[in-house]
Amino acid sequence: MNLDGSTVLVTGGAGFIGSHVVTLLQEHDCRVRVIELPGADVDHLEDCDIRSVDIRDRDAVMESTKGCDVVIHLAANPNLWARRSADFEAVNHQGTRNVLDAAAAANVRRTIYVSTESILTPRKKTQVISESVKTTLRDMIGPYCRSKWLAEQAAFESADNGQDVVIVRPSVPIGPGDRMQGPLTRMMNDFREGRVKGWMPGDVNLIDVRDVARGIIAAINRGDSGEAYLLVNENWSIRELMNFLGEVHDRRPPRFKVPYSLALGFAYLEEAVCRVRRNGTVPMATVTGIKLTRRCFRFDGQISRETLGIESMRPCRDAIREMAAPTSE
Repeated sequence: MNLDGSTVLVTGGAGFIGSHVVTLLQEHDCRVRVIELPGADVDHLEDCDIRSVDIRDRDAVMESTKGCDVVIHLAANPNLWARRSADFEAVNHQGTRNVLDAAAAANVRRTIYVSTESILTPRKKTQVISESVKTTLRDMIGPYCRSKWLAEQAAFESADNGQDVVIVRPSVPIGPGDRMQGPLTRMMNDFREGRVKGWMPGDVNLIDVRDVARGIIAAINRGDSGEAYLLVNENWSIRELMNFLGEVHDRRPPRFKVPYSLALGFAYLEEAVCRVRRNGTVPMATVTGIKLTRRCFRFDGQISRETLGIESMRPCRDAIREMAAPTSE
């Protein structure tokens, strides 16, 4: 479809990925409407119609979607831990259903649902994950993953019912503009400040956030309804990432290999302490995050790149250096 000049609603448009999506939409001369939580920092957005709406408020989402041609649904609780685990279901799953229903009621031409790579890791051992992966609710670890898996199923159901819905599945975004500091950004900051004392075996797939935004725009223009596309780039081991952060920050990477049982126990303790404190602090390690280290997080998204016409992506090393620079946002 031709995106130029469209009115596009971006839920979570002030967030890490969302702010880069807004920039690209404006380059396409789109009229951009943004839904953000009341009180959210939106000062960095320019020339947008900003609506203070909680996606759990079905009526408000319905009203904000009227008159839009395209909906890009990014709004979610992206953390692996919440003081009230029920918030994941309410925001990530039921909130997504509200957005999908509002898009259908407004007769938008296309809805993009932004999912996550963390729901694509089956319990069964595998070497690499591609577009053909299939997971079930039983594969999910923790309330965050369950809520995002259910939200993705809702998107598939809407497409099966005739709604034009395309799913994109980005891996871990890196680069400038992570104002709310997702889990990986917090870990990188902890490393810089010398708070990371050990490492665990595991893998992570990294992608520049600007390439995620580019992939979302490509999915609007070239994706097929009911299909899911991987927005992934470079596979790193956690050890490789620690070593590179050591180079970037001129700091010796941790040499202590943390046993899984010790890390899991520490995560349970951290979560308990954060629940008691109730001062907005988040755990340095989460139970879900530790358990996910035992899953495959090596991805191959070549088919998606070819289908969406994404010829090349930014090197992740450059994005990490940009995050570490003093002038980085």
